[in-house]
Amino acid sequence: MGPVTPGRLRPGDTVAIVRPSWGGPSRFPGIYEQGLAVLRDELGLQVREMPHARSDADWLAAHPEARAADLEAALRDPEVRAIWCSIGGDDSIRLLPRLDASVPAAHPKVLVGYSESTTLLVWMRRNGVVAYHGPSVMAGIAQWRALPPEFGQQLRAVLFGGGSPPGLRPFRSYSEGYPDWAKSESLGATHPTQPGRPWAWLNGPPGPFEGELFGGCHEVLHSMHGTPYFPPPEFFEGKLLVLETSEEVPPPRTVARTLRTYGVAGILDRISGILLGRPRGYSDEARADLATRDHSAVTDEFGRSELPVVSELDFGHTDPQWVLPIGVRARVDPVGPTLTFLEPTVA
Repeated sequence: MGPVTPGRLRPGDTVAIVRPSWGGPSRFPGIYEQGLAVLRDELGLQVREMPHARSDADWLAAHPEARAADLEAALRDPEVRAIWCSIGGDDSIRLLPRLDASVPAAHPKVLVGYSESTTLLVWMRRNGVVAYHGPSVMAGIAQWRALPPEFGQQLRAVLFGGGSPPGLRPFRSYSEGYPDWAKSESLGATHPTQPGRPWAWLNGPPGPFEGELFGGCHEVLHSMHGTPYFPPPEFFEGKLLVLETSEEVPPPRTVARTLRTYGVAGILDRISGILLGRPRGYSDEARADLATRDHSAVTDEFGRSELPVVSELDFGHTDPQWVLPIGVRARVDPVGPTLTFLEPTVA
């Protein structure tokens, strides 16, 4: 059986704010407040900050048990309909041993985050609940008013809509990163936009393919390898593996090594395709190198010349980004091009 799909959100619902990793709200309260205001004013949600949502960043780094307690309390709270991660970081994996794996299925609800929050998305999906790879409070939501209306429309369709949303198409423009959050005049802004890039078909026949969405941030998934929290190879049967690189800009050879790891583990033999988010911070030369190495790792090293690999999709560390329901089946079609959900994204 597939994972449970959480109930759809409605205006007036309560959303809990958690900090699974870095204590960004204590360092940059202005952009954090901007994100909370968007949740209230644009989405009509009632915001409930969990006890350690604004705790000092240094204290929070030393107390992963406090972060885990906030997340589990939010999941168990019957008044909370959704959980939104405030920001990413680099150590949310420390929460996983402190969480009760039976809680997600007993209390299924929307959980939204990306980047470092990939650990929680994987944990939710492996414990039987669809999770949502999408913008965090401080990075993506706070910039709502600077982004095109299609961003908000797609987010609402996935999280608030009934049934399956219409097919997703590439955004016409995108931006990389944000102005200095310490300056009040730049709050909610993005860096200048640039024209959207077309999808790049790196491998496989250019025809439709489908599977269950699973994945997240490349570096975070790699950090989970070898732990009890990374799925076994058989879990990946029929999955559409979604991967995106962070603002740390891992070298193309490092990304290719991760794909090599998936090949050795037998994962490339089981998945139905790979979707690569638009990389942030890469030069055109580095993008080309990334594409070449990804293709070589899949085809030359492991002989999967028929495995579809598509890059430059609108998810990850550029804005605006799609909300991808991890655990929902989707279809990728080069005509359009479109990514279409084959199942309801919320119940």
